[in-house]
Amino acid sequence: MKILGIESSCDETGVAIVDTTKGLLSHALHSQIAMHQAYGGVVPELASRDHIRRVIPLIHSALTEAKLSLNDIDAVAYTAGPGLAGALLVGSSVAQAFAWSHQLPAIPIHHLEGHLLSPMLADPVPEFPFVALLVSGGHTQIMLVKKVGDYELLGETLDDAAGEAFDKTAKLLGLPYPGGPHLAKLALKGDASVYELPRPMKHSADLDFSFSGLKTAVLTTLRKLEAQGEVTEQDKANLAASVQEAIVDVLGFKAIKAIKQTGSKRLVVAGGVGANLQLREFLQQQIHKLGGTVYFPPLHLCTDNGAMIAHAASARIKAGLVNLSEKKYDTSIQPRWELI
Repeated sequence: MKILGIESSCDETGVAIVDTTKGLLSHALHSQIAMHQAYGGVVPELASRDHIRRVIPLIHSALTEAKLSLNDIDAVAYTAGPGLAGALLVGSSVAQAFAWSHQLPAIPIHHLEGHLLSPMLADPVPEFPFVALLVSGGHTQIMLVKKVGDYELLGETLDDAAGEAFDKTAKLLGLPYPGGPHLAKLALKGDASVYELPRPMKHSADLDFSFSGLKTAVLTTLRKLEAQGEVTEQDKANLAASVQEAIVDVLGFKAIKAIKQTGSKRLVVAGGVGANLQLREFLQQQIHKLGGTVYFPPLHLCTDNGAMIAHAASARIKAGLVNLSEKKYDTSIQPRWELI
């Protein structure tokens, strides 16, 4: 069964085709980073308009790569939430229209479930159950994944997520949007031991997170440096290294704590921050010491993409969670949608 997946929740338009038996057949993606850089962040109206421009050409691109036609598609999956309302409506409308015109099932997918299951697109594939560290945009959560559709929330951020902490501190340092990758690159030139930044809630009794205080600490440090004179590029590099180390330290500590609490030997890391190389190296080393294994999605599938949406639909179909005979067509979306 061949599933067309459409992702349009924020600033990436993603389309992919997944075969329920053969796996990922094709993957096409357009990022809006260049368009939003001038504004220092995502402009929802511009994002929605760009999704409209890109989604149909990307569908044709995915079909061409997979050597398929529209008539070969058996179901259409799309991101129904959470995300930007206008952006979600673009993907939903296109998916519903295509499904209706070909009398195919239209499958709404939760954006975070797509990320959560994306490491299963890699090799080797993690077996259930596993602990998942989900670090995507405005979300930082630790979950126990028992099987597809059966998730237990173990901890989450109480304010800023890890991705927001990366982006906001990068902006304070004058780095381009999106800040996370630029901060990680600058950190390679810095010394993390120069500035001692806080690790909020690292030693709390629970598995929750808080990263807003980290941004405040960076702002305070910058103001002190400015009062002393010009802030040099090396100062910024040292701060970037310190910020990255603080975030990785907290994420890693909590993930390891969750592994020990659950007795699991498998940790899955998903979402855009999962592409951070220091986080990957830290978790691989620490989990290996515990006799466990860490699983990551392929680097090119860490950000938002259609492959994770099509794959999540495939996984739900295999788990018997989708009624393929039901043909309901409406463009309802859920900009705010809890996974659990």
